[in-house]
Amino acid sequence: MPTTARRRPPRGRRPALGPYLLVAPAVLGMLYLLLYPFGRALLISLQDFRLRELIRGHAEFVGLRNYQTLLGDPRFWEVVRRTFLFMAVNVLAIMILSTLVALMIERLGRTGRAVVLSSLVLVWAVPVVAATTVFQWLFHSEFGIVNETLTDLGLTSFEGHTWFADGGSAFTILVVLVVWQSVPFAAITLYSALTTVPAELYESARLDGAGAARVFRSVTFPLVRPIFMLVVSLEVIWTFKAFVQIWVMTRGGPGDATTILPVYAVQTALASQRYDLGSAASMVTLLLMSGVLVLYFRQLFRQEGEHL
Repeated sequence: MPTTARRRPPRGRRPALGPYLLVAPAVLGMLYLLLYPFGRALLISLQDFRLRELIRGHAEFVGLRNYQTLLGDPRFWEVVRRTFLFMAVNVLAIMILSTLVALMIERLGRTGRAVVLSSLVLVWAVPVVAATTVFQWLFHSEFGIVNETLTDLGLTSFEGHTWFADGGSAFTILVVLVVWQSVPFAAITLYSALTTVPAELYESARLDGAGAARVFRSVTFPLVRPIFMLVVSLEVIWTFKAFVQIWVMTRGGPGDATTILPVYAVQTALASQRYDLGSAASMVTLLLMSGVLVLYFRQLFRQEGEHL
């Protein structure tokens, strides 16, 4: 039977615009939702924009004066230090726990694996505000189950203990909350990466006498390294902009013990009605987060190049 030759488009013919027209509304809408707020915040950060300007308009352009005021505030640099500390503690705890959970899931049977994965998905699906409210109830000074449990165990000093009145304990509770919310996503992602490691490599390593730690270091981690690094970058973004948990639970208190850059920006804009300084703080937050990710990916690509 004669075969029909596949027709090729004539040379110089422009590609069809139909697919691009179909996705254009979604792309334009996404760009508007992303670029307009960014451009508006950037403009406000360069103006003298307070409550009067918010109502009446016609804000005066002041250039970089707001950034000079912000960078000259000692409280701002203390908040920056606390933000990086909060990010480092959370990311380190998230990656350690999620790696251990992923390795545990890999070794479970079919039923145990299904139960653990279902539990992780349910935890991941809990809304942020709902989870934060539950943690507030758990550590409530009078009706919280944490104080009641510790008191029943003989630690009477925790009867009526106000956890959120102390900066250290409030900071720790927020870390536990963020880690609890973040581990499910990271663990499931890492477990998915672990399933791609060939079983023959594990068998060869064990025949060579390698222990569990050596197998993970020499076989597992090099193969899942790209996914691991991607999860780290996502968790850096997640923890760097953790605002809802802090605002609902402590509003940055007591004092400034739990105030990080996103909370500082909202406090400055709302409490002081300095929307210009709040926008400037948001721009600096975005710049710092982008700088951390650029340095991180630069180091990642350099290491990947050395392994090629």
